[in-house]
Amino acid sequence: MKIQFALKSLLTANVSYKFSLGVTVMGATGCGAKPVTIKDIAREAGISYATVSRALSGSSSVNENTRRRVLEISERMGYTANYVARSMVKRETRLIGIILPCIDNPFMSELAHHMEQTARRNDYSIMLCNSSYDLEIEEHTFSLLLSRKVDGVILIPSSRESCGNIKKYLDRTPTVFVNENLMDAPESYVTVDNYRGTRMGAEYLIELGHRGIIYFGRIFSSATHSLRSQGYEDACREAGITPLFWDSPTDGTSIETGYKMALELFDKGFDFSAIFASTDVFALGVLQAADELGLRVPEDISLLGFDNIKYSGLPKINLSTIEQPKQSMASIAVEMLIEKIHNEHEAYSHRILMPTLIKRSSCMPLAQNVSFETVNPCAAR
Repeated sequence: MKIQFALKSLLTANVSYKFSLGVTVMGATGCGAKPVTIKDIAREAGISYATVSRALSGSSSVNENTRRRVLEISERMGYTANYVARSMVKRETRLIGIILPCIDNPFMSELAHHMEQTARRNDYSIMLCNSSYDLEIEEHTFSLLLSRKVDGVILIPSSRESCGNIKKYLDRTPTVFVNENLMDAPESYVTVDNYRGTRMGAEYLIELGHRGIIYFGRIFSSATHSLRSQGYEDACREAGITPLFWDSPTDGTSIETGYKMALELFDKGFDFSAIFASTDVFALGVLQAADELGLRVPEDISLLGFDNIKYSGLPKINLSTIEQPKQSMASIAVEMLIEKIHNEHEAYSHRILMPTLIKRSSCMPLAQNVSFETVNPCAAR
């Protein structure tokens, strides 16, 4: 499978996307210029300060002609609302803080995109932060968002210890956790049934005739990943198959890490005919390593991922995978948080969404007339 160009383009796209998230948009008035105030608009329009204020806030006490005139003048003069002052009066900022472990991870960036879209539809803005899979940074960032007076926080935890680590802050602002199963914890969270997802994937590979299936990229620091590896293991044992694991050296996931892990795996010579990657980005790393070694997917080895990131369906990748309903997860999380913001007595809620098996072209049946050793990619080398 010739995927080098596709993956290099993908990596470049990730870097560009990450950079764009860090860009600060400056005001139209320019550096050092005096900002336009409501008094300036009132002077230009020849009406009172109070009338301009009511017109900009949408008050029904201002007639439509006056409102239109005020809006036209404010737009022409480049007026922007002072949200800090407004938040002090209304005791809200219409701002949601979002903390991700890794902004340049395609799965995380897709979640952030859908969260921002849902927040915007509800007249909220977001402040996007990166914890870098570091509990200390995560805690500091959460504290920083509280100091910025966000109305609430959505947290994709960096590890299973995240909830306990920030517990002292949770009664100070509405919070929703995403993509981590907190089990019976009295906190609101949205996640996918990770156990069912990997069980479904393992059963699919078994139905294709595979008996040597290696779970690639096991991670121990996350409850999410523990559930994934457990679903795979249970499906294998019930089918009378010995589970095989290739553990990740890091808490995070990336194409580069998956690539290095795959090179080491192929060099070891384990007996397997299929790889079930714990994430799609790990699977993309496997594809890159297999391509360099002359191993064909799926002819020499079947490959299954988890997440269904947007790159997985590209023609030169076409990765079979377990889909997480990212848009639904993001929308539910934002709407759940907004409900908590407006109702401080809102009970905590646990939402576990169902995964879906996406069949593409990276998996194929194991030929009945071919011995296991023959299809072993390492033996083929």
